[in-house]
Amino acid sequence: MEDHCVEVNDDIIIRIQDIYKSFNRERIKAVRGVSLDVRRGEVVVIVGPSGSGKSTLLRCINHLEPIDRGSIAVDGIPVTGDKATINKIREEVGMVFQQFNLFPHLTVLRNITLAQRVVRKKSVDEAEAIAMDLLAKVGISDKAQAYPAQLSGGQQQRVAIARALAMQPKIMMFDEPTSALDPEMIKEVLDVMLSLAREGMTMLVVSHEMGFAREAADRIIFMDEGRIVEILTPIEMRAACQNPELAKEERTRRFLSKIL
Repeated sequence: MEDHCVEVNDDIIIRIQDIYKSFNRERIKAVRGVSLDVRRGEVVVIVGPSGSGKSTLLRCINHLEPIDRGSIAVDGIPVTGDKATINKIREEVGMVFQQFNLFPHLTVLRNITLAQRVVRKKSVDEAEAIAMDLLAKVGISDKAQAYPAQLSGGQQQRVAIARALAMQPKIMMFDEPTSALDPEMIKEVLDVMLSLAREGMTMLVVSHEMGFAREAADRIIFMDEGRIVEILTPIEMRAACQNPELAKEERTRRFLSKIL
């Protein structure tokens, strides 16, 4: 694997350099010239209107979407089409989607232990111990023997988070994890994510939850039309949320004025 590594600042765990991604024979330009460094332990929240390229950017990082040009490196490993390299990167990057994607025929406990046993080669006892610790962490240890259909949406998403954490990733990525939830279930998921942020987990989060962005993020990225328009600190975001005219870019001001 050393032959595939690139020189990288030890503090930088994700390096994205001038990437482009198009769909439908380049008629849809989802990501256009995005460059971004993410530091270890940093929480980056990506906001912006629908169709701005936020989710596509996340999916490019673990090669769910191959980029057209540019480069991405995760912990010094270039994200390329090589299967072994992709698998290595995906072992280190946990991903939580809008939909929970739990196996409906498996209990909560087996949903969390399956990948541990297959990918990490852990014993049944070790995998179950990790799973139970994580279920306690996300506040649903009493649901270990339940099936996904017996859980609320918020509980299912917390299982999905526990499943991703069970692989002991270096990075957690969340793609609008609360968008499929009823309003009363959103807080319980955001509380788990906020706890992870406070523990120092490196996180990239696509979200419309501005309160979470202001409280948890080290930086807030505003995207539109596939580009990074503006990068704000939490202090700048708090001020702009109170008065959108304080944002530097006109596009950011228009976005905030519509959602606040």
